[in-house]
Amino acid sequence: MEHRITTKLRQVMATTTRPSEQKKEHLFKVLVIGELATGKTAVVKRYVHNFFSEHYRATIGVDFALKIVKYADDTVIRLQLWDIAGQERFGNMTRVYYKEAVGCLIVFDVTRASTFDAVMKWKNDLDIKVQLPDGNPVPCVLLANKCDLAKEGLVNNTTQMDEFCREKGFCKWFETSAKENVNIEAAANYLLGEIMKHTEQIQQKPQRSSDAITVDQEPKTNSKKGCCS
Repeated sequence: MEHRITTKLRQVMATTTRPSEQKKEHLFKVLVIGELATGKTAVVKRYVHNFFSEHYRATIGVDFALKIVKYADDTVIRLQLWDIAGQERFGNMTRVYYKEAVGCLIVFDVTRASTFDAVMKWKNDLDIKVQLPDGNPVPCVLLANKCDLAKEGLVNNTTQMDEFCREKGFCKWFETSAKENVNIEAAANYLLGEIMKHTEQIQQKPQRSSDAITVDQEPKTNSKKGCCS
């Protein structure tokens, strides 16, 4: 498994080393995580290739995509998106997948309230396994996906969703639809803006590792402010 991941990542990384005339270039790794069949792959495909299919196969392990974003006139971002299988939660390999990530999209399915109930399990696992160099959580945006369909649960109440995100350390939440191309780019651009606030420390310091923490350990209480404060 590790050999397959390394080979595929090298293929992605090879496309990030071409010379550029831009004054500034950044390479960011962003995770796309959440329960099985919430539309993570569809979100990535829509964002990167402006493509949607009704017939995606379940991701096995992890898949990669590269998006080159002209963030400003003098700034280009090479964005690596790691689409991680929903069944990988709490697996030993997620520590490898999460390493050196600087941002995250957590996706749930608005038609299945159970996928929203699992959001904080993903968020806590993320916060245990990867942090910014100053020890704060990486910026994380919550996607309420498949918003073109009938919704279940808390997502029907915008005020309560806003409060949930403030309390749980999400930068923001967006209703998205990969099928109808609703808010996919807006959500990604918002996350990039949050990541850019931390660019100096990301580039100057090696990322901290939490390898000593076991995968089934509960997250420690963090007294520091969230990354999006």
